[in-house]
Amino acid sequence: MLDIFTLVLIAFSAGLIDAAVGGGGLVQVPGLFAVLPQQTPATLFGTNKFSSVFGTAVASWRYARQIDIAWKLVLPAALTAFAFSFVGAMAVSYIPKEWMRPLVLGLLLFMLGYTLKKKDFGALHRPAHIGRRELIVALAIGGAIGFYDGLFGPGTGSFLIFLFIRFFGFDFLRASSAAKVVNLSTNLAALSFFIPTGHVLYQYAVPMAAANIAGAVLGARLAMRGGTSLIRRLFIGLVSLLIAKLAWDTVQGLL
Repeated sequence: MLDIFTLVLIAFSAGLIDAAVGGGGLVQVPGLFAVLPQQTPATLFGTNKFSSVFGTAVASWRYARQIDIAWKLVLPAALTAFAFSFVGAMAVSYIPKEWMRPLVLGLLLFMLGYTLKKKDFGALHRPAHIGRRELIVALAIGGAIGFYDGLFGPGTGSFLIFLFIRFFGFDFLRASSAAKVVNLSTNLAALSFFIPTGHVLYQYAVPMAAANIAGAVLGARLAMRGGTSLIRRLFIGLVSLLIAKLAWDTVQGLL
């Protein structure tokens, strides 16, 4: 019961953070590994996905009710993300994660520098006209991010937010809402592997899912009330945290 209570608190916090700006896995995955060290990594990842997919779904629904989501761009991106997350998962055994960390670290540093340099980045919602070029870019974003999420994962939501702002002129609030929909598709793709193979601990995953939903409701509400300026600050903080974590992991791997 103590383990369940601890994981419920962790899941609530993860749902709140993830609904606002993504990155709930930074809280929930280490929490699962710390509380349940005797379980296999695949089982812990499956339990994490089962819990988080409910919070992501609720956050997506909450955003969709109050924010005009560019479905013509988001749905194609979500579909390719779903498909390519399978490809990324299959490639896990062929591409060592140690090779990914320096590349992702460099991309995160670029994102942070770009966002800090351009003070108006994501401040205004100036959506691009949706034509053939934009649809192709959306498909490419979904495929690339889906593959990355299946292969490695950290920072998926942050990359999506950055790309939706950079290529489609979204503000941070609308980019975050669009990212939730795409993230939902990659989570569902992962679960279609984890559930049939028995890699979900339902005695933990179900109460965690309920807590994740509660956190997501609060997080989405705070994000919509705080608007673009709040999400920008959270985005910068989350990317900075990701950079610190990946830098530490890279150094540890070299020692």
